[in-house]
Amino acid sequence: MKKENSNNTFSIFDSVSEDVATNAGPKVDVVNLTFESAVAMNWTELFSGFDSICAITFSSGVGFMYKLLDMFETAEVIFGCEDVMSNTVQEIMAYQNRLIERMRDELSDKKQAILARIDSGEVRFYVSRGVISHEKLYLLSSKDGRKRVITGSANMSYNAFSGAQRENICCIDGDRAYDWYYESFSRLKGESSDEITHKAIDIADISENIDELPISQTIKANKVIEIVPNRDNDGNVEFSLDTRNLANRLTPLMPKADRKTGRILVSSDMITKLRRQLRDDEIKKKEQESVYPRLVIDTEAAKAALNDTPLDLNPSEDDVARDVKLFIRYMDGYSQFHGNYADMQQRYFEFANWFFCSPFMAKMRDMAARFDQNRLPYPVFGLIYGQSKAGKTSFLETLLKMMIGQKPKIPAQEFTRSSIEGLKRRVEGCPIIVDDMVNTRFNQHAIETIKTEDFGISEHLIHYPAVVISANEDVKAVSPEIIRRTVICRVEAGLTNTEVMTNNVVRSVQKEIGTAFYREYLRRMLDVVPELVERLKSDDSDRSPDILKESSDIIYDIIAEHSEIPVYVRHLTLENYFSEKVTGKYAIKTIQNAWRTSPKTFTVDERRNELRYDAGATYEADRIIKELPENLEAVKSRDSIIMNLNEAREFFGVKFKKSWLW
Repeated sequence: MKKENSNNTFSIFDSVSEDVATNAGPKVDVVNLTFESAVAMNWTELFSGFDSICAITFSSGVGFMYKLLDMFETAEVIFGCEDVMSNTVQEIMAYQNRLIERMRDELSDKKQAILARIDSGEVRFYVSRGVISHEKLYLLSSKDGRKRVITGSANMSYNAFSGAQRENICCIDGDRAYDWYYESFSRLKGESSDEITHKAIDIADISENIDELPISQTIKANKVIEIVPNRDNDGNVEFSLDTRNLANRLTPLMPKADRKTGRILVSSDMITKLRRQLRDDEIKKKEQESVYPRLVIDTEAAKAALNDTPLDLNPSEDDVARDVKLFIRYMDGYSQFHGNYADMQQRYFEFANWFFCSPFMAKMRDMAARFDQNRLPYPVFGLIYGQSKAGKTSFLETLLKMMIGQKPKIPAQEFTRSSIEGLKRRVEGCPIIVDDMVNTRFNQHAIETIKTEDFGISEHLIHYPAVVISANEDVKAVSPEIIRRTVICRVEAGLTNTEVMTNNVVRSVQKEIGTAFYREYLRRMLDVVPELVERLKSDDSDRSPDILKESSDIIYDIIAEHSEIPVYVRHLTLENYFSEKVTGKYAIKTIQNAWRTSPKTFTVDERRNELRYDAGATYEADRIIKELPENLEAVKSRDSIIMNLNEAREFFGVKFKKSWLW
């Protein structure tokens, strides 16, 4: 143990000098063994006949651990701190909390028995605080003097000792080996381990438990401890992900490191403050959860639940028919809008199809990742933008009302990458609507969030929600990497101020419409999604399963059974969302209109096979060029765009011929 400092602090991490890090490093203990034989035995035979056990395990199966400890009168277990951590105080707290939660939850019926043994002193648990321990060590002793050492690669789990996986298990009987290993065990326990108390296991909730964590108890006992974090971190283990998530939650609440030394002083007052802050955060979290319901769709069991209440996926024909008619009434209301309302209805229907389908996207992305398939056909971000008074917000609210009977949304000013990712971990199923985002916030926060392609993949999250952003016209340009990952709906029709104030369709539809349409939709989707999942497991197909096509077919059929089909209700495919003609729609329309009305803004060079267009403003050139496919070889020169002439003729459907009138 390091010497205590004069200010009653001690360091829980020794810093590693640069010369050690760059050469062979210090010497390590190597135990010389002599091979005698290998004997086949089960785990009970290996551990039977002894009264006491002292163990160090890197990870554990809690159920197996409890069964093993039942074989002994006394037990001490040290859980090694996994090397997936950088050993900051927040990660130590997160790891210890997660470990204790597992001890409590994974075998709840044994909890009282183990707590009683802790109270009696028969069983003691410790967690390594700073020293990274990969050891798998089991020291057995009996009252008659027999001693045994079990070591090797096997953690304290059933898989390790049942033959379910390859392990190296070595057994040494006798005093000499036992005494040497027991000294090593005692050194780890005494110098760098914190004891897990009865109260910590019993509570197992960081909001209530932060001051009962083993490291917190050490801090309180010593008043202050000094921490030198180790930033060398290369792990990617599933258990560590839970640790990291909680550590990220704790990071903003931690004291800052000293600028000169990089050291962090953690006081007992900080623990009290941290507990209060966590309680406040928990209250805020519950408020958010009450605002955003949890829609969990179980594709394997063909069931769905809203806030843990099972949904009736067999709604009456009358209820479905009513919702269908109300939906059509709502969509038909766009015929009152000024501008290209027919195109607007088509775009909104396409968006509604993806919106209804979005609760299945996390599952599809997870399966695609597992079987090395393309995840792009399963987008989890939507952007609906364009001129004001286009009914964007009310449209999204209506869709949510049809899905869950509520219409929650969050204001754009609360959107950051960390806040959205936090919400995605808490909210399930129903899309998160971010309302009225301006261009600055979109560029600062939304773009990086959308480009984070691997969210939930490592953890195999299958219920996280899609995120839908509503924005006005000031979102000028959307980059290609965003276009490929986002369902985009750009609207170019709207109402006047007076018409907005007097239009009553939205209010009356939202008041009357129910969830029957969507519940019928879910029932039918649950018949087809398992097949799509199975297709993702196959390498035989050249194309990814098109869940958007299946979704639109189901919506079409439901509407057809209860109404005449409006022109905007169509069978859709992935092409309707991501073909170059679709993603470049604004650019195509702009160029076509400019050629028709202002041909002098173009320069046609047949010899060089070059088309130059003067967009008139840099932001407009940016907006157009970001929608153009690679084969146009488009480059920007100030306010102008230079393109391959032949490819431009094909893409825009314009001949671009010089005229003597110019």
